[in-house]
Order: sequence, then C-alpha cells, then structure tokens
Amino acid sequence: MSEAPEFDHRDQGTAEGLWREALPGLIGPLDDAGLEHLVVLAAHPDDESLGAGGLLARAAARGIDVTVIIATSGEGSHPESPTHTPAGLAEVREAEARAAVAVLAPTAALQFLRLPDGGLAGHAVELTRALERRVAAGGTGTWLAAPLRGDGHTDHDAAGLAAADVAERTGCALLEYPIWLWHWGSPGNALLTGAVALTLTGSELETKRRALQDYRSQVLPLSDAPGDEAVVPPAFREHFDRDVEVFLVSGLGAGSRVAASGGARGGESLDRAFFDDFYTGGADPWGFEDRWYERRKRAVTLAALPRARFRRAFEPGCSIGVLTAELAPRCDELLSTDIAQAPLERARQRLAGSPHVRFEQRTVPRDWPAGLFDLIVVSEIGYYCSRADLAELVRRSAEALTPDGVLLTCHWRHPVADYPLRGDEVQAAFRASSGLTVIAEHVEADFRLDLLVRPVSRPGIGS
Repeated sequence: MSEAPEFDHRDQGTAEGLWREALPGLIGPLDDAGLEHLVVLAAHPDDESLGAGGLLARAAARGIDVTVIIATSGEGSHPESPTHTPAGLAEVREAEARAAVAVLAPTAALQFLRLPDGGLAGHAVELTRALERRVAAGGTGTWLAAPLRGDGHTDHDAAGLAAADVAERTGCALLEYPIWLWHWGSPGNALLTGAVALTLTGSELETKRRALQDYRSQVLPLSDAPGDEAVVPPAFREHFDRDVEVFLVSGLGAGSRVAASGGARGGESLDRAFFDDFYTGGADPWGFEDRWYERRKRAVTLAALPRARFRRAFEPGCSIGVLTAELAPRCDELLSTDIAQAPLERARQRLAGSPHVRFEQRTVPRDWPAGLFDLIVVSEIGYYCSRADLAELVRRSAEALTPDGVLLTCHWRHPVADYPLRGDEVQAAFRASSGLTVIAEHVEADFRLDLLVRPVSRPGIGS
C-alpha cells in the first residue's frame, strides 16, 4: 500500500480523466446482495457523501437500516477564515450534514460525536466505543463503510483504523472509501490493489450530487476573502461525480457476502511454524547480511535515533541479530527477541562478546516483556500481525515507553502475498493510534521509517 505524500488541497492534484481511464482495469465488481444493515463512518461532515453517498442511497431505497456516524464537526476546515469561527463552522457543517443525509437516506440515524477536528487520533477509544455499539446492534449482514487507512489525512487514517478494529472484533464487513487518495495518488498506486466498485444507477448518482450540493461551505468559498476558499473545488469534486464508488474490502464476517476481485486484505497473524519453515531454507533467508537494501536501511535506522546512547532498549523480531549488533554499542542494556529459535542461535553467536545484550524467544505482542524501555525498535515485523494483534502491538509499545522514550518503526512498503498486512498500514497504525507524536520520518519507495515520542518529550540531537 502506498503512503500519502505531503499534499495541499489547493494543489492541482491528479486529473480525474486519468482515473476514469485507468479504473476499469484496476477494480472488480462489488456484490452488495449480503447488505442487511449499513453503518457509515465519516471523519468530517461530507466524507459520507463524497465516499459512500451512492451506497447510502441504495441502502435507503431498499429499506435497509442505515446509521451515519460523523466523528468530528469539521470545525477546522477553514483555519484562516476571517469570517467564521471554528464554533460557527461546526454549526454550519452539522446543519449541512443533516440536510445531505436526509437526501441520501431520509430515515437514517445520524450521530455526531463532536470529537476534535484534526485530533481524532487522540480519541480512538471514544470513537471505537461509539462505533462498536452501532455495529453490534446491527447483527449479521452489517456492513461498515469508513475512510481509507492511508488516505493521507490524519483524521481519515484514525477513523479507518478504528473501523478496522471494530470490524476485526465484530466480524462485520469493512468497506474503506478513499477521499484524498484521488487527489494525491495515481492509477499505479498499490493501495488500490483488490479494490472493488459499486456501479451507481442514474438515480443514485443524481441523489449523491444533490447531497453534495448541500455542503455549500465546502464546495463554494465562504467569502471572497483569503482563507475562505472552497475545500472541495470543482476539479477535486469531479472524483466524486463518477458512476462508480470504489472501496477496499476486508474484515468479512460470516453474515456478509462481498465479492472482491483480488481477495480481501487482512488475516491471522503468521505463527511460529511459518518462521520455522522459512529458516529451513537458509541461515539468512531475508539477506540481512548481504542485501544492499538491508544495509542501507540499517544505516538510516541508526542515523534516525536522536540520542547517542539508550539505557534500556527492546528489539522484537531480531532474527539473526544483524541490526542488534549495530544497536548494541549504543545501549546499556538491550533485549532482543524472536518468534523462532533458529535465528536466535545465530544472533547469540554474533553477540557472544556482548553480555549486556539478552536474547529471548517470545511471540509479540502476546508475550510482551515486563518493564519500561527508552528505546523500542519495531522494524519489519508489524505486517506479520493480524489487525487485532497489530492494535495490541501499538498499545503495548506505547505503554512500555519511558517518559523520554523513543519508538522507531520501519517497514517495507510493497505488498507481500503471504503477509496479513502491508507496511504502510502498520506505519499508519502507529502514527494514528499510539497517542505518540512523530518527530521524524523517512519515506521512500521501498520503506517508511517513523520516530515517535510522547507528546511532552522532544529528544534533542546529541542529548
């Protein structure tokens, strides 16, 4: 899955013509026959209409129970507006949402959570609880539509992660809809692998258009003054005037029937047997010692660490100890673990002269070590996890940091068929759900690295 670059909604973005030409070859059909109850989560008012307006209209026309949950009131859409305060914008946007949802699904239950716009990642617990109550009430056949993880807006990522967590625990179908991907992405983006399309009827598309017209504060300027520009200008709005809506499908429950070309993402965590089998193929099956990618990534990892030394460090998934050997000189104490025994034996041999380094066979996050660490390195292991285990890995990592601790996450970005998740999903989960602050990041085609600390902590270079 590709990661969103830095972007500005005022930029020109990807032309809709490129998407219209490419989409038929990228996506398969969505079979909506199993839809019995629809819950749509929006990070902001208008997300539900942009990303899933046609789906809402179809469900309502069939008499299906519909719930729309809007996490924030969108008070941050125009931070430099000279004519509207955040509180005033919240009132305007909630009124627009009521009007738009009434067009799409007149009998829908509409709930405003009023969580802070731009700060949704810090309120994952409240969001997840509210969402789970609604999804659980729907029973089997419930579909949950939510913003796409990795869409490029922190609130969208947080909403998508919360929805994925709920889908994992309740067994409902999860349909992720892109919003900003259409602006910053391109048809070659790996994020669309396995995407499906809901083809809209003429009536459904017209209903969606009418709903979007109700969001006047977003599709039109608030005034002629600088800072009041439209957030959804005409060129961007074209992405949502198609006769298809695109979703990525995962978290399928027994009561949900979704046909998706390319299969659903997600799955069970890879177990010990997988890694035991993998190491029978060679002592260094990933090429940690020889591959230029691995050598360069280690150099970037070590350079990213903001301090010369750490008191107590934890490196889960150490494998044969190549990175361990380079971390060891910078740590007073280093605990390195792996799920498999074979690589640990090689790691122990490699670090035989380093008594301050301890190796243990553990399966994280389930078998998490006791105590706090001022450095945790989660490198190339998160995509082996199920979504539930990833959420636990994020939680335990954050909880195990000392007040001045540093969490470094780094993952390969390209899809691997055997892995339950993709690296960008893992990186996004740590950024959105850990409650930590990103102080440094390195993004390139092959891997992404993030450095996270507690919000009150800002380690200085060389401190």
